[in-house]
Amino acid sequence: MILIDSCGWIEFLVDGDKAGEYAKYFMDTVNIVTPTIVVYEVFKKVFRERGEEAAVLVSAQMNKTTVVELSESLSLFAAGLSIKHNLPMADAIVYATASALECPVVTSDKHFMDLENVIFI
Repeated sequence: MILIDSCGWIEFLVDGDKAGEYAKYFMDTVNIVTPTIVVYEVFKKVFRERGEEAAVLVSAQMNKTTVVELSESLSLFAAGLSIKHNLPMADAIVYATASALECPVVTSDKHFMDLENVIFI
């Protein structure tokens, strides 16, 4: 299993410069873990830039992955990681989710650059 961060979803969806590098991670949606904070961030960006219909379609694609809700224990774990690694809230939740499930984070967000178990694009 892998966790693709919001920037990876967005880069892939808009066919950005790094879309080709992300594409191989989107081949098997069954093995993708998606925290609800990533659903939120991607939905919001697509809604703002392409409208509600496009955002709903993207959300449907994301729901084909394993969506992980933010529990109390996961939020406490994320808070600790945020302090330890100086991560913003959403990034800490993403990293905590991946860490709890023992899967790598695929991202190009610089906040993750020096963290363990990260595939940095």
